Amino acid sequence: MAWLDREFIAVPDNRKNQLVYKWPDVSIRRYSRAIVNADETALLLKSGQVVAALGPGRHRIDADELPVLGALVDTISGGKFYRAELFFVSTREFPSIKFGGRIADVTDPISEQVVTLRVFGEFALSVRDPAVLLTSLAGTADLTDPTRVESWCADLLLKSMKVIVTQGISAGQWPVLGLSAQLRPVETEVLRSTNLTLYEYGLRIPRMGNFDLTLAPEDADRLKRLAKDVTYIRLAGDFQRYAAGELALGASQGLAHGGAQTDGNLLGTALGLNAIRPSLTDGADRQPARAVDSGPQVCPKCRTGNPAGARFCVECGDRIDLAPAARHCHCGHELASAAKFCSHCGTPAA
Repeated sequence: MAWLDREFIAVPDNRKNQLVYKWPDVSIRRYSRAIVNADETALLLKSGQVVAALGPGRHRIDADELPVLGALVDTISGGKFYRAELFFVSTREFPSIKFGGRIADVTDPISEQVVTLRVFGEFALSVRDPAVLLTSLAGTADLTDPTRVESWCADLLLKSMKVIVTQGISAGQWPVLGLSAQLRPVETEVLRSTNLTLYEYGLRIPRMGNFDLTLAPEDADRLKRLAKDVTYIRLAGDFQRYAAGELALGASQGLAHGGAQTDGNLLGTALGLNAIRPSLTDGADRQPARAVDSGPQVCPKCRTGNPAGARFCVECGDRIDLAPAARHCHCGHELASAAKFCSHCGTPAA
């Protein structure tokens, strides 16, 4: 009769992808057969405590085989049922779980620029201790929902990533540009920190895969331009030479594309900047060149000699024409600008 009354308890095929599967009935018929697959462990819980663990194989739910069940027989049902919760915990590794997002805003120690770091990748999850998992999380999280447990582990991984990477960059251990070359030490440190937290919950992240640390596109472009500028300034010797070279290079590229007017002015600016650079660096006491002396200017009113280029007389204040009108004697002969007598007839000049 016991053979006819028994039933088979196993994980349905459509639930084998779950980390934990709970048998829906808490009243387990006596002499039932629990089928535990090779990658599973079955646990019987009573009042939040594990009272029996079943390894891979077929097990008869009976006090003769499991003595700890003797006190669990439901007397109301005539001793035919055990009142307990039955969980099937998968012991295999669950790979390719997605995680990622924004890590933090950090300051690059080299350029002193604030940039945004992001991470995207995958990780694998496995159960370290099924009993610890059930007793620590059974009352606080829905273990039968695989996405809840995976999402919780992904959040812990992202938190550890934020702390480890930020500390490594701030200490100068890892450069902001070129973080992809540091993925192995980053993975080691992040897994160590994350698994310390997961240890008390009976879980473990054995490895991470296909993950990468990246900068926001605009931050990456900005740091690359700064790195290029610093390198070129070092090669050029100072910023003045580098700026002149950049202007000349931009002008030449513009001229090559037909921008003669605008880029010609830019080229002139570049060359002009390069031309005045020695005067800025070789000595501040260098005086500008003097205008060529073109001879004294004679005031047509008072006949006083004035400095070259003077526009007003220093004696009478009258305006001095740079090109005064020709003077003539009453005899018709043209007089020199400073002549007091006519060179032709000797008559005093008016």
